Amino acid sequence: MLNKYARGFFTGLFTPLAAWLLKRGVSPDAVTILGTLGVMVGGLVFYPLGQLFWGTLFITAFIFSDVIDGIMARQQERTGKWGGFLDSTLDRFADGALFAGVSIWFFTGGGNDAIGIAAIICLVLGMLVSYIRAKAESLGFTANVGIAERAERLVSLLVATGLVGLGLPEMLLFVVLAALCAASCVTILQRMRAVHRQAP
Repeated sequence: MLNKYARGFFTGLFTPLAAWLLKRGVSPDAVTILGTLGVMVGGLVFYPLGQLFWGTLFITAFIFSDVIDGIMARQQERTGKWGGFLDSTLDRFADGALFAGVSIWFFTGGGNDAIGIAAIICLVLGMLVSYIRAKAESLGFTANVGIAERAERLVSLLVATGLVGLGLPEMLLFVVLAALCAASCVTILQRMRAVHRQAP
């Protein structure tokens, strides 16, 4: 849902930057890799240390690489499948780092096992959401539906984690994670239903 309404805005915002990077010989793959590494550092270094707010700011600085590399590829008129494969694969690393980092902190210094467990469940369900779409497309179906796609999951996690880092009650993060768990379950069912309707 956020992809549908926000991608046009961010495409316009980052198109000049994408063009500038291409002129300096930076490849879309390099942006994809650098962005993923930045997100992973934020998720697996800042978050486990309890730096929830600063970690979120750090991650936000890299999270938009997912938009920029796509703009760069289109400007280069790259039609190969490698870029899409790399992007999708590294997205899984980034997602895993974010939810794992939150979980590690709340299982250790954060002292809130409920949030730690909820983050792990979100991680597993999020991987399933992505897997179902990828598997469906590999079989010739489409499954680009659902109320909790990647953009929704990441924005919700980052906003809630950053706000808790600023001092808001931890219950906010738990509620958001619980809602993400429920929304991910609904999305899984929506995608399975969509594929079932297309299957002979």
